[in-house]
Amino acid sequence: MTIATSTKSRSHLVHITFLSVLHAAALLALFPAFFSWKAVGVCLFLHWVTGGLGITLGYHRLVTHRSFQTPKWLEYFLVLCGTLSCEGGPIEWVGMHRMHHLYSDKELDPHDSNKGFWWSHMGWMFFHSPLQPEVPRFTKDIGDDPVYQFFQNNLIWLQVALGVVLFLLGGWSFVIWGVFVRLVFVWHCTWLVNSATHKFGYRTYESGDRSTNCWWVALLTYGEGWHNNHHAFQYSARHGLQWWEIDMTWMTVKLLQALGLATNVKLADNK
Repeated sequence: MTIATSTKSRSHLVHITFLSVLHAAALLALFPAFFSWKAVGVCLFLHWVTGGLGITLGYHRLVTHRSFQTPKWLEYFLVLCGTLSCEGGPIEWVGMHRMHHLYSDKELDPHDSNKGFWWSHMGWMFFHSPLQPEVPRFTKDIGDDPVYQFFQNNLIWLQVALGVVLFLLGGWSFVIWGVFVRLVFVWHCTWLVNSATHKFGYRTYESGDRSTNCWWVALLTYGEGWHNNHHAFQYSARHGLQWWEIDMTWMTVKLLQALGLATNVKLADNK
């Protein structure tokens, strides 16, 4: 297999436009007419649903790394929550993240931190990745699943449907805070795992890359900031391995396990 090593190929105008428009729309929250504490509450709740349950628990620990198993209906629900984060469809997200682990901080890493904080945080999305054609090879377990395909192909329409529901419940303030502000907030929290946790923090394990454990990223991402631990034990459902490394997603896995909804839970060798 030969993959082009130049990640800065062609500008991805769709991504640039989409990200720019959504960031601009989020600024509408600065107008007093669109502010309400209920809208802020909706934003924070949906941040947890889409960023915590969806990205961290669903896309990442469940599907990408298969660190535990759930009934299929629950897996699909968590993947739906992740799809509503608008970080890309589940097939693409999982494939690119698996490639990140395979090539972590090397030339073929989609968001190689050696290229700088800005690149690993969001700059890499402004260009067409030469790794995109490889996604099917890394997602053979989910690529043919019709539910995953539906989520992959209807990413925007699902977000529009959520926006309509929010509008009916609370008008434009709910839409602006529950969609635009929430999306930008979730995005940057997730992107900090690619950027900040390859630059700031401490290293407990030699993981073969620049991954670090960063407490403040862990707080923003429900435990994903214990990134050095994760790169050392990629299969582990628990990322916060020390008592002070608070990992809310691991607490959620434990709750699901107690309810009989999480099985075959994998842990790091030292836990």
